[in-house]
Formats: sequence, C-alpha cells, structure tokens
Amino acid sequence: MIQEILETKLVPVVVFKEIEDVDVILPALSKGGVNVAEICFRNEASINGLKLAIQKYPDMVIGAGTIINKEQAELAISYGAKFIVSPGLSESVNEVCVKHNIPYIPGVVTPTEIIKAIDLGIYYLKFFPAGVFGGLKAIKALSSAFPSVKFMPTGGVDNSNLAEFIKEKSIFAIGGSWLVKGDITANCLEANKIIKGE
Repeated sequence: MIQEILETKLVPVVVFKEIEDVDVILPALSKGGVNVAEICFRNEASINGLKLAIQKYPDMVIGAGTIINKEQAELAISYGAKFIVSPGLSESVNEVCVKHNIPYIPGVVTPTEIIKAIDLGIYYLKFFPAGVFGGLKAIKALSSAFPSVKFMPTGGVDNSNLAEFIKEKSIFAIGGSWLVKGDITANCLEANKIIKGE
C-alpha cells in the first residue's frame, strides 16, 4: 500500500458530510487520476462512508485517517482500510496495524516523536499540521537529522505550493483536503500536472 501511495504521491483527506458523498467524491478523485483516499473518522457519515467506499470502489487504495485509538483502528481495518493515518503517534494503534500487517502513518512534528517512530520501526511519517509547524523549511531540517525517514506533509500544502514540496527528496507524498474542495477532478488533474512538472 505504501508503494501505491509512493506512485500516486497524493493522499486526499476526505470527510463525508453525508453518505451520498461517497459516490460524488471518490469517482471524481479517480477521474482526476488520484486512486488514493484517506477517509477521516471525524463523524458518523465518514465512518459509515469508509465501509461503503471500500465495498463500492475496491480498485481504489482507501485508508482511514484521524485514527486516535486502537478501537478505531480495529474498526477501520475490519471495514477493509488498506492503511491507517493518525494526527499523532499512538503505540496502541501501531500494535493493531502490526497485528493486521497494515501500514501505519502516524503524525509527527518533533525530533522526539520521530525517534519514537523509528524505535517502533515506522519510517513513513505524516508531518502535521505542516503549515503551522514550519512547513518545508522544518521538513528539510528534520530530514538532515533523520535521513532514513520520509514525510507526508499535510495541512498548508495545495496546488499553489505543491511544486516546491514535491521536489524535496524526503517527501514521499502530500496529504490534504484541498483536492476535495470545489472541482475535485480539476484539482486532481492540476496537481498531477504539477507533480509531473508539466
């Protein structure tokens, strides 16, 4: 699953307001050339939407985000989530992911959190919220100290500064909700052009 994300380089952060959003958002992402989605456990519609999305769009790489405890992780994985993302680092969530052999991408912002992730054998990390905690400048500084780690900045990145971020070797993907705001397909097509340097 990490390989799929490495190839796509985009992880849209999706929150469903109602269950019907599943059949609006996911086809629009796919049409725009983005086959990955992080569906956040922020409300009932998104939790139910995750299950429906995985059933209806089996060819997409659909994971669960905003997972903050082992119960949520177990539920998301039971629905078929292909990867798990947290806003911070949770050892109990990591244990669940290891048990089920599911990739876990925890959020970090400090050297201490990165060291803790490395101790757990996790090298693909979400840098969140990127815009608040120093953005690209911070990622470059951290990557010099932790060359084995790859980051997925989320928050504060959109098509206006995507080119700057995607050039950084320590960044394996970009996460964010900007892709699902407004014209989803157009946003994704534009983001893919930027990534390809067109």
